[in-house]
Amino acid sequence: MDIGFIGLGSMGHGIAANLVRAGHNVRVWNRSRGPVDELARLGAHGVAAARDAFTGDAVFSMLAADDVVRSVIIDEGLIARGPRGLVHVNLATISVALARELAELHRARGIGYVAAPVFGRPDVAAAGKLHVLAAGDPAAIARVQPLLDTIGQKTWPVGAEPHRANVVKIAGNFMIASAIETMGEAAAMAEGYGVTAAELLDVLTNAVFPAPVYKNYAGIIAAQRYEPAGFKLALGLKDVRLALAAADAVNTPLPFASVLRDNLLEAVAHGDSELDWSAIADVARRHAGHEGRHGSNPAPA
Repeated sequence: MDIGFIGLGSMGHGIAANLVRAGHNVRVWNRSRGPVDELARLGAHGVAAARDAFTGDAVFSMLAADDVVRSVIIDEGLIARGPRGLVHVNLATISVALARELAELHRARGIGYVAAPVFGRPDVAAAGKLHVLAAGDPAAIARVQPLLDTIGQKTWPVGAEPHRANVVKIAGNFMIASAIETMGEAAAMAEGYGVTAAELLDVLTNAVFPAPVYKNYAGIIAAQRYEPAGFKLALGLKDVRLALAAADAVNTPLPFASVLRDNLLEAVAHGDSELDWSAIADVARRHAGHEGRHGSNPAPA
């Protein structure tokens, strides 16, 4: 298939590479040139402008936040110029409000729109093992399903209205952030009694919480291995804010999301915005007077 790809960050790069390796003609664009050149060496075709990628059979976009999506996709007129019959697969985690706006803009132009945010970190993306959410017109999803099969181990259809996929993704990231926060708090409490985070989390993630999210992040928290970031803390803060906004729109309290937002804000203020979002665990350590990644207080005996 003739595919465009817009946005080659840590996730987009691996996804686009898998489409190239699958034999598709892939035109790639990114604000910085480095990732474009890397993919060109694999066989992708670099293009000078995002509009040059927004054509063909399908176009994927993986952009970091609402403002970036609006700037690149809407303000630059990509939808208005896009060819009718194209299917746009938006992999980004965006607000419910913007998801609805995008669906309407694509519908008015006669362009297919599939919201397909993904679960998985960069190594999972590179391995083609993502879990892909998919919402939109069933015919549009069917057209791009072979491509979704290339980038993920399973596609989870969640309805015909694209924003439904973003709701599920936002809810999922809220739950992941909550798991990270509770592990961080529990580890800080245990460290006060001389039980290391590694000891505590080894027991709990094998005996009680053997799910991948707990096991993967437990190892990062225990080792305080927050670099390189698989998912930057600043983006985690963005997603928790998206959860609060989505909940507010339907009059649903999310009290723990407010705790997460405040702790993530504290981490950003502490200079941790570029670290992995599991560095929120160090906020609990600092609150308990223990030594965090940047801390200087010795843990009590």
